[in-house]
Amino acid sequence: MAQDLKEAIKEKARQLGFILAGVTTPEPPSHYSTFENWLAQGHHGTMDYLATDRSRARRANPREILPECKSILVLATPYSPQFPLGETDEGQHKGLGGKGQIASYAWGDDYHEVLPARMKELVQFIEEQIGGRVKNRWYMDTGPILERDLAQRAGIGWIGKNTCLIHPKQGSYFLLSEIFLDLDLAPDPPFMTDHCGTCRRCIEACPTDCILPNRTLDATHCISYLTIELKEDIPIELREKIGDWVFGCDICQRVCPWNRFAPEGDSAFGDPSTSLSLTEELTVSAQEFNQRFKQSPVKRAKRRGYLRNVAVALGNTGNMLALPVLQNALNDEEPMVREHAQWAINKITSR
Repeated sequence: MAQDLKEAIKEKARQLGFILAGVTTPEPPSHYSTFENWLAQGHHGTMDYLATDRSRARRANPREILPECKSILVLATPYSPQFPLGETDEGQHKGLGGKGQIASYAWGDDYHEVLPARMKELVQFIEEQIGGRVKNRWYMDTGPILERDLAQRAGIGWIGKNTCLIHPKQGSYFLLSEIFLDLDLAPDPPFMTDHCGTCRRCIEACPTDCILPNRTLDATHCISYLTIELKEDIPIELREKIGDWVFGCDICQRVCPWNRFAPEGDSAFGDPSTSLSLTEELTVSAQEFNQRFKQSPVKRAKRRGYLRNVAVALGNTGNMLALPVLQNALNDEEPMVREHAQWAINKITSR
């Protein structure tokens, strides 16, 4: 009966667009000490919320989040990669084409807006199946949990050298979410095999060398952190390495051989083949930004952070035709935008 219920839950999850579903227990994660060492070395940068006592206690023990928790359901939702494995626009990739790149998950609706309704529907289905209420909590990278650790334990995949969770048939272009349940479900066997082997493609492809040997990364050098989480000036020595990325980065996933199996993504997350004109983006007003990115993950960077990134990407094109729009940005109301526009002008004119 319990096994039938678990299979029915997984089937419902598939119907809701979750390509993978697995169950694990709320036992403390086995890699918690790795997380503590990562914090101790300052690899979390300015993300101080990761280091609070409350955050640490909850990551160390999932029952701190839901004391009644008996099972954790881990789910994966796919998004489309921008380029299939081995296919890139080399000129654009090096920041030479006047086009900007956004991480593949961020071209459409914000998954924080899309996934909650699906998880609520899944919880409702579970409650209908058992004929009563089930205490629950659900997250999609919004809560203090080590979700890749839980996902590996739930049999969803292994943690790759690039720190992404990788599934041998689905690759790594998917978003994780979790439902904590006051319901006994048999745990799935953990994913024990490491299929990275001797491959070092992600490590060698990373422009900023942020991937560390212990399956963690130095966020302070990661392009995703620099273009999204960092709310300050981008360190000068890293600006050139950002290339044409204006929100997030897919390089370590793009070169991963396992992503030749990546399925087509959920249509809610948009079409990553759309192109982005850097000169047009730099002229976006506050009102236009808020309107355009209201439903998008890009709003997390805020207008000043986004235009900061666009200015750096324009500087990296080395294109003299970008100078007029950069000169205009020197009058922007945001000091951060002005500073990065000046850097871009200096970089272009110094060539």
